[in-house]
Amino acid sequence: MSAFPGWRGRRLRRTPALRALVRETRLTPERLILPLFVTEGEGVRTPVGSMPGVWRTSVDEALVDAREAAELGVGGVILFGIPERKDAEGTGAWDDQGAVQRAVRAIKDAATELAVLTDVCLCEYTDHGHCGVLRDGAVDNDPTLDLLARTATSHARAGADLVAPSDMMDGRVGAIREALDHEGFEQVGILSYAAKYASAFYGPFREAADSRPAFGDRSGYQMDPANQDEALREVWADIEEGADVVMVKPALSQLDVIQRVKRETGWPLAAYHVSGEYAAILAAAERGWLDGERAMREALVSIARAGADIVITYWAREFARVRS
Repeated sequence: MSAFPGWRGRRLRRTPALRALVRETRLTPERLILPLFVTEGEGVRTPVGSMPGVWRTSVDEALVDAREAAELGVGGVILFGIPERKDAEGTGAWDDQGAVQRAVRAIKDAATELAVLTDVCLCEYTDHGHCGVLRDGAVDNDPTLDLLARTATSHARAGADLVAPSDMMDGRVGAIREALDHEGFEQVGILSYAAKYASAFYGPFREAADSRPAFGDRSGYQMDPANQDEALREVWADIEEGADVVMVKPALSQLDVIQRVKRETGWPLAAYHVSGEYAAILAAAERGWLDGERAMREALVSIARAGADIVITYWAREFARVRS
């Protein structure tokens, strides 16, 4: 008699073909969303120092990136705007001639198969860098809702498939849904940043989007990283207000939250592989401490394995190239 039981796990690990046959989690490019940072001007392509491979681009250059993503089979893009001028209310956010709105139209006119998402927030547009209007030095929740709704409807007019509120104001999904429906955009979906944590991993993004708060931080409206039950309350609230897709952000430091949200809600779920998570892997790879390609692939697969249906990542194009 053999000293081993009948089952040997290594039998199905012997070759790449066998491993592929029994792979449990399959992440494909069409499940990825590529973030693009869009600014004013023409022919602009400015690298983001803390995020190798990421640029601020003008609309014409953003279209080049979007077309490449489409050719590689990436599922969609999410657009973030950097305006020329900022003010206390962030009025540039709902300017129909703003960079995001023009980029949406350009990508749609190019007839790509990409889903076009837009970030709905005010932090890139306010001169104080917070996600809403201020009163006595703090973000005033309810007056901010109208401004977010204006922004979302402006993006819908431009042709966005999904608007993605990232501000973490209470009630904003309901306000946006009501505004979209009132303007005849019943078919435009909402991808809500439902469980967005006040994270240290957002630093490089704030350089890219020029959205650092001028004072204080965002812990008064973004979630405490120590909390998990609260995430479920936030997610259910957004679902009840009309969110079509919910999101957990960041992804790698909240894999347990991703798993629980998917298991308990069954709702379409996105997760954002955020700038600091992306930059940390690249920085380690540059120093020879990690195999950057393998580490990035492993990170993205872990997000899908935890339960995310959609992964927003700056590495979307590279992942698609590696697969091809």
